Amino acid sequence: MRFMMIVKASERSEAGVMPTEAMLAEMGAYNAELVKAGVILDGMGLQSSAKGARIYFDGDKRTVVNGPFAETKELIAGFWMLQVGSKQEAIDWALKCPNPNFDGSATNIELRQVFEMEDFGESEAVDKMRDLGMSQ
Repeated sequence: MRFMMIVKASERSEAGVMPTEAMLAEMGAYNAELVKAGVILDGMGLQSSAKGARIYFDGDKRTVVNGPFAETKELIAGFWMLQVGSKQEAIDWALKCPNPNFDGSATNIELRQVFEMEDFGESEAVDKMRDLGMSQ
């Protein structure tokens, strides 16, 4: 099972405040633990929404809106992609994570299970995605 651990943005992350050396070391130790356990597939911090854009869909119409975006609680500051045996194992890893808000303020990490190709059953469209290497 794959799970994405999603770190919510904060006012500090949206302002582009970089982590301290101590926080980088703490996160580095946590990441090393994930690597040693063989559960991490990927993980990244994200630049603030000021450097991003949103594409809104309304039928066939597409509208691009450049950041920054006002609602920090709706934004993502980073993620880890984990390969684990169960939802509980993903929760256990999330509980070990250092507080991703550098100032220790309240935040949350959202866990979301990733769809696997077999979740969609058999179809020509799924076979084409597999041929593109889109299954893990």
